Amino acid sequence: MTHEDPTRELLDDPYTVYDRLRTSAPVHRITGPDGLPVWIVTRYDDVRQGLADPRLSLDKRHALPGNYRGFSLPPALDANLLNMDPPDHTRIRRLVTRAFTARRIEELRKPVRRTADELLDAMAEHGRADLITAYAAPLPIIVICELLGVPEYSRQDFREWSDAMLLPDPAHPQRARDGVARLLAFFSDLLAHKRERPGDDLVSALIAVREERDGREDGGGRPDDRLTEDELISLVFLILLAGYENTVQLIGNAVHALLRSPGQLELLRSEPGRIAGAVEELARYESPAQLAIRRFPLEDLTIGTTRVPAGETVLLCLGAANRDPGRFPDPERLDLRRDATGHLSLGHGIHYCLGAPLARLETEVALGALLERFPRLALDVPESELRRRPSIRARGLIALPVRY
Repeated sequence: MTHEDPTRELLDDPYTVYDRLRTSAPVHRITGPDGLPVWIVTRYDDVRQGLADPRLSLDKRHALPGNYRGFSLPPALDANLLNMDPPDHTRIRRLVTRAFTARRIEELRKPVRRTADELLDAMAEHGRADLITAYAAPLPIIVICELLGVPEYSRQDFREWSDAMLLPDPAHPQRARDGVARLLAFFSDLLAHKRERPGDDLVSALIAVREERDGREDGGGRPDDRLTEDELISLVFLILLAGYENTVQLIGNAVHALLRSPGQLELLRSEPGRIAGAVEELARYESPAQLAIRRFPLEDLTIGTTRVPAGETVLLCLGAANRDPGRFPDPERLDLRRDATGHLSLGHGIHYCLGAPLARLETEVALGALLERFPRLALDVPESELRRRPSIRARGLIALPVRY
């Protein structure tokens, strides 16, 4: 165990830091970006086990007083699956899981491809573009908004508000607070609209589940199956935010990794049937989520060989686990022939990413359509000019200028 502050290095060169930490000890107590101590877990086996360990709680009420300073959300946005343990987590996840079945997601393949082609048509007129703004960001937000039934005119506003919340500007903290307030108003209005005019969408279906349960409560209904109003708003918020944010970075990181590896890019162009396996390797190689959501031990426990006290903050490092040579030989090399199944970019255990099948499908379609349309795709700026998001939790590009 060491006590250090590698956060600046984690922004600039995370994988070198992960390798150093993982080699010296499985678990380290470091100073987090907020100045508070956290335990960071870096080895694959420990991270995978931690993701499924019921003794590591997501409920902030189990944090030691003064030991955790998370971003403050109003209750109507905070009552979501990322802050819950069973049985509440089980109850809510069961209600929404049926919307993300393999069959239902596969039915979206043609609509996703149609959206991708439309975005590429618009790009084709110019010969160069920022791939994040023109393609990687609008594709998933269009898809998830259509799945949820979010009106088209609201989508750009949602992106701006969520970016303000997820990437707060220390010089202008009010922007993040304004973004949260506008998101809450947005989701409240959306639910009110869907109650008046329900449609064939996920939000309408979730409202129907909540109100059906409410109506049955006095006649033998099961209160433990019901969603509270805050849980309903928080669930829609989480689905929309996660369905957009992680997939944007997954697509952007994947394209960037391929452009940096010409041999692998040519392999995928010449063997497009490898696309599904390629997405797994690309997700392993450059995970958009570098850290799992923070956890709090319910009791003193041993992770690796380190004793971690109850209530302290534990960060399971997905980015480090995915490049653990004990699990993935030669992990710093992108290899689209590698069997990358078992990577932890989308989690593991009961908190495994609810939208993982949709994220995979969107990334497969996005890469396939892009490489098919623009066979001469290339970076339009030197690698040194690319800027990444200022976060140790989420790894993604602010912009990806390309020419084609």
